[in-house]
Amino acid sequence: MTQPIVRTVLGDVDPSALGHTQPHEHLLIDLSRPKTTRRPVADRALDNAPITLENHYRVRRHHTSEDLRLFDVDVAVDELARYTASGGGTIVDATSIGLGRDPRGLAEISRRSGVHVVMGAGFYFRDYHPADVAARTREELTAEIVADVRTGVDGTGIKSGLIGEIGLSHPLHPDEDKVLRAACAAQRETGAALMIHPGRDPLSPLAALRIVAEEGVDPSRVIMSHVERTVFSAAEMRAIAETGCYAEFDLFGQESSYYALAPIDMPNDATRVDYIVDLIAHGHAEQILISQDICHKTNMTRYGGEGFAHILDHVLPLMRRKGIDDAMIAAITVHNPARALAFPG
Repeated sequence: MTQPIVRTVLGDVDPSALGHTQPHEHLLIDLSRPKTTRRPVADRALDNAPITLENHYRVRRHHTSEDLRLFDVDVAVDELARYTASGGGTIVDATSIGLGRDPRGLAEISRRSGVHVVMGAGFYFRDYHPADVAARTREELTAEIVADVRTGVDGTGIKSGLIGEIGLSHPLHPDEDKVLRAACAAQRETGAALMIHPGRDPLSPLAALRIVAEEGVDPSRVIMSHVERTVFSAAEMRAIAETGCYAEFDLFGQESSYYALAPIDMPNDATRVDYIVDLIAHGHAEQILISQDICHKTNMTRYGGEGFAHILDHVLPLMRRKGIDDAMIAAITVHNPARALAFPG
């Protein structure tokens, strides 16, 4: 039997080499508004305006298109210097096809920063699908995802180490159903972890997990993202974990209750930790992942944001204050993501 490995953009590494890992971030991404959600003509100047002190709050609150474009390798390298200085070792870039995924850029960032970078595969939700997804078969989509994992993306030789984030809406669009089932088939074939971005509705995570079960995927190879913006009680969190998947709290640093994309009340970091304490108490410690889902310029320290080191610098002390000891913190931030990302031996 071969040893388990984690597949990074610079090659395969032993899971023990990852260190502190944030399993849901974005170093390079283009989330700028799809045509279906373009702002009116009168607002386009603001939508693409440079970020300044004067407009920073409005940009961060409403996420203009300028805020949603991360293209700069130099900025990413600079931001990761703070991450490594605080003890960070690995970043998962969960940017999927259609969001400006850039394998060469990620490889350069990893080489220059010294951070292990794991790249995603698959497709985001329908508004961001490439134009040909609707016409392609499930089998064709599966083959593309498998190739990204096994041989590399678009002839670069740079391989994905994760399937996801697979984007879903609620109710689920037929094209998203096809993509999810294709991703499940690719997961079974490759062994790579499957990361799901659920629709913005409390029913979406369990509905997606029922499809995963129908497709024969081991739930312990599934990461359910964004749980804290999707369900809003400890019981609902436990119901997700009880399926056997990982429950990922990946919006740490977003402290405002306002959420621009849906009429919900977002929790703050203290509430996120309270949910985690409850999951630990109910026997789900090995299924917890935490991250920040940095995907906006205003998340970066350069633009007045929290930066990739926010968990290391601010959340871990908060976890300790709420009774989570260092061994449990290491389980959540080092051992759980290493196990989730590892290809079975």
